[in-house]
Amino acid sequence: MAGNQLLTSTLITREAMRVLENNLVVVKCANRQYDDKFGVEGAKVGQIVNARKPIRVVGRVGQAAQVEGITETSVPVALTTQAGVDLEVSQADLLLNIDDFGDRILKPVVANIANRMDADLASLATAFYNMQGTPGTTPTALLTYLLAGVALDNAAAPQDGERYIVLTPLSQAYIVDALKGLFQQASAIAEQYRKGQMGIASGFSWYFDQNLPTYTVGPQGGSPAVNGANQTGTSLITNGWTAAAAVRLNVGDVFTIAGVFGVNPQNRNSTGLLQQFSVQQQASSDGAGNLTVVISPPIIPSGQYQTVTNTPANGSALTVVGTANTAAGQNLAFHRDAFTLVTADLPLPRGVDMSGRLSDTQLGISVLFVRAYDVFSGQLISRTDVLYGTAILRAELGGRVTQ
Repeated sequence: MAGNQLLTSTLITREAMRVLENNLVVVKCANRQYDDKFGVEGAKVGQIVNARKPIRVVGRVGQAAQVEGITETSVPVALTTQAGVDLEVSQADLLLNIDDFGDRILKPVVANIANRMDADLASLATAFYNMQGTPGTTPTALLTYLLAGVALDNAAAPQDGERYIVLTPLSQAYIVDALKGLFQQASAIAEQYRKGQMGIASGFSWYFDQNLPTYTVGPQGGSPAVNGANQTGTSLITNGWTAAAAVRLNVGDVFTIAGVFGVNPQNRNSTGLLQQFSVQQQASSDGAGNLTVVISPPIIPSGQYQTVTNTPANGSALTVVGTANTAAGQNLAFHRDAFTLVTADLPLPRGVDMSGRLSDTQLGISVLFVRAYDVFSGQLISRTDVLYGTAILRAELGGRVTQ
């Protein structure tokens, strides 16, 4: 191939970043944060970075000042995953032009990494306690998705063009068939090359992604109720379950409590809808049918971070969403700040054939490419790596439309 120049690590990492951006779906819609200090200090799996959350205030009415303390919180994000692909890349491969190299080698490599990142971030959706639809029934009506938007409105999610719906392939097929002609790209023809993009409708940008999670509704059983008045926080003591059962509630199960309503976080007024709670740890009943469940959001009846109108009364009934043991795909409806993916620079190694690192601060992702000679196998081995961690930022800004 006369006239071709040997590809460099810089060209390869630039192409890898371009391909990665075009393969991401959930990650591209979510909050992304990038930390460059580890590239100097040496990033290691398990290190912690802190993603800052916005403050909340109560405010006042009247002339007299009512000074509030600033409670600034952050979410620790562990860089737990170093995802990559390792291949033998020969000198002949490096003589390809960058387009051919991208098509033959980089696209399958980067697609593998992108799908892993999307799946890891989407798996956090069990923390989203706002749920619409019926587990086991694929929604076909636009109203189901509009109600997901209502839940975001009630949670004071910004109307800033950063709301997204990401569908499973099955849900996409049903809703597109039901709404023929609604999803068109007349205003975004140039964006059609992006993976998964469907269009903009009903206040959301719509995508689809095969990496969305499925969860199974817990076995349930009995007539569960609150056991003890005035409970607050992230644990709820209940009774009335089937006694001595192995598991009653699964992670991701959603339930409501009679008489406990949600509030708008800006004005603290009741939404008029029962507050939904998501189960955060698998829970089993004891021999007397008692069960303590870890929940999100916490029960907070007043103050800056109020979540409910009141604490539940003793004996208030619990109602779990969905029929026991039903497997359900999870479509996502969220604002970008519902969850985050954080990446950091991996250190550039020395004494190798080639190495390059590209950090895109706008995309919020850092990619490392290294090629070195393996004295054991006699091969030139290349590796492409991304170091990242995921975390929920504001669960109230996310929701699930169950399938």
